[in-house]
Amino acid sequence: MARQPRIDLAGIPQHIIQRGNNREPCFFAVADRQRYLKWLHMAAEKYGGLVHAYVLMTNHVHLLATGNEQGALSRMMQSLGRRYVRYVNSNYDRTGTLWEGRYKSGLVDSDRYLLTCYRYIELNPVRAGFAKAPGDYRWSSFHHNARGARDGVVTPHATYLSLGKSDAVRQSAYRELFRKPIDDDIEAIRKHVAQGKALGSETFRNQLEAALNRRVRLARLGRPRKNVL
Repeated sequence: MARQPRIDLAGIPQHIIQRGNNREPCFFAVADRQRYLKWLHMAAEKYGGLVHAYVLMTNHVHLLATGNEQGALSRMMQSLGRRYVRYVNSNYDRTGTLWEGRYKSGLVDSDRYLLTCYRYIELNPVRAGFAKAPGDYRWSSFHHNARGARDGVVTPHATYLSLGKSDAVRQSAYRELFRKPIDDDIEAIRKHVAQGKALGSETFRNQLEAALNRRVRLARLGRPRKNVL
């Protein structure tokens, strides 16, 4: 069965995950992560992608981004992925694929889940045991979003900007969000991005399904029930 095209609409954030093939590392040195971020910034600018949050783990990447037009994020990720693979294969004298197939992505409702996805992404190193707090991990957008460190990759989303009228107020409010657990949302976030579906309210999903004429919610598990005669 042919794969359905991605659910990809301009102006709606997407949670993107790209993993190393067989869960093997895709970053081997500090310079690798530096180049990846440099090229992410360049691809985002070229193709009209706005990156709101990110984390570079050892064997995978999380991004939260919005495309200025339909297909912008696909073009951004394709360009970035190919360039980075060429670099890794050349630099480490290897051949073949680096990524585990095509990247996964799902739409995110700005009103309900966007800031939760920000935190989910930036807390990834904590859940993985790489850091005790998100600020202890170097390769994420937390330092920009929570502390104001300069990061050309990041463009704040309107929902983030609504946290306050100044940078200092927004950063303080954002840090305060990390005092609230996101445990109840973790499984939903994972399932929706894995299936390429839309994470959000019923109203959000209904609007998308009406616009796209296709299902955007999670598939039901198990076999369909038989009619009882």
